[in-house]
Amino acid sequence: MADNQEYINELLQKVEILSKKQEVFHREILDLKQEILQLKKAKEVKEKPIEENKITSPVAEPALKKVEDTAKTFEPLAQKQPIIAASKPETQKATKPKEKSNLEKFIGENLISKIGVIILIIGVGIGAKYSIDNDLISPLTRIILGYLTGIGLIAVGMKLKKKYENFSAVLVSGAMAILYFITFLAYSLYDLFPQLFAFGLMVLFTIFTVFAAIQYNKQVIAHIGLVGAYAVPFLLSDGSGKVTVLFSYMAIINIGILIISLQKYWKPLYYSSFILTWLIYFSWYAMSYETDTHFGSASIFLFVFFATFYFIFLVYKLRKKEKFGTGDVLLQLMNAFVFYGIGFSLLNDHPTGEQLLGVFTLGNAIIHFAVSVFIYRLKLADRNLFYFTSGMVLVFISIAFPVQLDGNWVTLLWAAEAALLFWIGRTKKVPIYEKLAYPVIALTFFSLLQDWWMYYGEYSYVSGISEISTTPFFNISVLTSLLCVTSLGYILYVHTSEKYPFPWSNYKTWYQLISLWISAMFLFVLYMTFFLEIIDYWETLESYKQNFMGIWLINYTIIFLSVVSFMNINKIKNMVFGYINIILNLLALLMFLTSGLYILSELRESYLDPTLLESGEAGLYHISIRYISLAFCFILLVACYQYVRQHFLKGNFKIAFDIILQIAVIWMLSSELIHWLDMAGYASSDKLGLSILWGLYSLVLIVLGFWKKIKHIRIIAFGLFGITLIKLFLYDIAHLNTISKTIVFVSLGLLLLIISFLYNKYKHIITDEVKD
Repeated sequence: MADNQEYINELLQKVEILSKKQEVFHREILDLKQEILQLKKAKEVKEKPIEENKITSPVAEPALKKVEDTAKTFEPLAQKQPIIAASKPETQKATKPKEKSNLEKFIGENLISKIGVIILIIGVGIGAKYSIDNDLISPLTRIILGYLTGIGLIAVGMKLKKKYENFSAVLVSGAMAILYFITFLAYSLYDLFPQLFAFGLMVLFTIFTVFAAIQYNKQVIAHIGLVGAYAVPFLLSDGSGKVTVLFSYMAIINIGILIISLQKYWKPLYYSSFILTWLIYFSWYAMSYETDTHFGSASIFLFVFFATFYFIFLVYKLRKKEKFGTGDVLLQLMNAFVFYGIGFSLLNDHPTGEQLLGVFTLGNAIIHFAVSVFIYRLKLADRNLFYFTSGMVLVFISIAFPVQLDGNWVTLLWAAEAALLFWIGRTKKVPIYEKLAYPVIALTFFSLLQDWWMYYGEYSYVSGISEISTTPFFNISVLTSLLCVTSLGYILYVHTSEKYPFPWSNYKTWYQLISLWISAMFLFVLYMTFFLEIIDYWETLESYKQNFMGIWLINYTIIFLSVVSFMNINKIKNMVFGYINIILNLLALLMFLTSGLYILSELRESYLDPTLLESGEAGLYHISIRYISLAFCFILLVACYQYVRQHFLKGNFKIAFDIILQIAVIWMLSSELIHWLDMAGYASSDKLGLSILWGLYSLVLIVLGFWKKIKHIRIIAFGLFGITLIKLFLYDIAHLNTISKTIVFVSLGLLLLIISFLYNKYKHIITDEVKD
């Protein structure tokens, strides 16, 4: 028994192996057959049809033979699966009836019926016009025949609905357009109906059209029956007071579309209604609107149209939970701003309404806020819809500030809004809020510029208003500026914080640009806040004290840039900002060496003027301000010194800095020498004294160059000494007496000998530097 069981297991294994081989070969056979058929089809396209039961392709024959041999070998294992021989092409091909093309089907089943209805309506209109022109039938008879025609079309259409649904839908929609038209003529042209009865009929027609469109599930009924009806009431806008009828008529049609949208939300129907409604309203407003006559009705229907389309849109989005896309954004923006723009214009032209422009703007924000709260609390639809409605709230709040308020309040509110939007967007990971924050930041900045212009420009110095005193550095302008600085600073902090990463990580360039943009605005606003206040402070004082304004502006610029430099060196360590900061530092240094030292010399001259000194217009402050300024300049040089030794700045700027430093030092020393020589009463202080100073400083640089083994320092010394010699021979000796010439030449000669001695004594240092 054991032997039999082993034998059975072996047989089962063989069966399993053969089955797997059979499956593999069966797949190969099918692949080969497919390849052969493809080759045959390709050949038949290029050549004439081949003879029946004959394969002439040199590629197909070997493959076909291989298929047949394989099929015969494994036929028992393939479980007699039928294999169609590739060598026997089909002699007969099943012929299928040729179907109608899509164009033919569209024309036959859709287009012709619609054209027929239109022609029928035109024919009825021509016949009616002829009968009216020739007074063949009375107005009442014309109206009755019109109604009978419409009802007849409806009856025929409903009867044909089961077998010819599309054709039936066209007939019904055309009939509804006729009924709308006849009702309008009966009321407006012939005065056969009272207003209430006419509107009752239109309501019934609208209800039936809505019912028919839903039952047929055909947009054509809604389009012809509702949107087509918009063309009817254009004659109402004749200034006769019937504009209320026009807009009521349109409102009824829009309500019908609203009901359909609850079930279907056919977008083409919504778009058509939206465009036609606002186009009709705007055309009437532009050509026929009169404030005294139409203000009330125009305002009411403006809101009705806006609310209808807004409600249609929201209902569908909330029920269908459709994704909120770009097209939806554009459509709702158009709806909101058409409503706001026309409403703003209506109020602005009204004597009482112009006082409520801010309230109207805020009302728009409240509407969107209520919608956003409703969506948020019920957690409905796509969250982008909530972001959109919330964004509209913020947009209208932002607009309300300048509409209702003025001056600094607008800037303050925008600054707070910008910080709030950015905080929500970045910390709560809602990028749409961050995107909204950027234009508000720009608005804040430009609003602040306008405030500065009004406060320091037009307000302060036009028509003698400058005599109005304000507390320096404690006034509304400085407070507004500082709050804007706080807002920008907080935004910059959040933006650069590692806890709140940039939401668009794939766009690193944008991150850097935004960082640079916000940083630049932050520093500019902070700098200008006190810069303008310094100007305002000195401008309001006596004229003789205004000489201090220039030097204090330079001092403020220097100390501001120095503080910014230390912040970047110790905290921020940003390379791009570092380069910009260094350039600004150099410009500030150049400003001090030129304008600053000149202003200080002017203050010294004022101090030395006996008349100014006796009158009290000049004092020690004219002299002491000099050393305050030099101290600030020293701090700036220290900041530059530390900058060029930072590793986050790529490049070696030490030589360039040493050159600039030595120029600045010798420049300030020269100014200081002239200052004290003038104070001592020496004439020609710019000649003898400067030449000796420059020579001595060259010697100091030579010593320093040998001591520190710095070659470029020694070269700077040579350059300075060369300038000194040129000055000596071309300028100094021209007006010096003999003793002065002797002192200068001896001094410089001795300095040159000392320098030569130092070079001979320490020539090995130079040799070592060359070898290195």
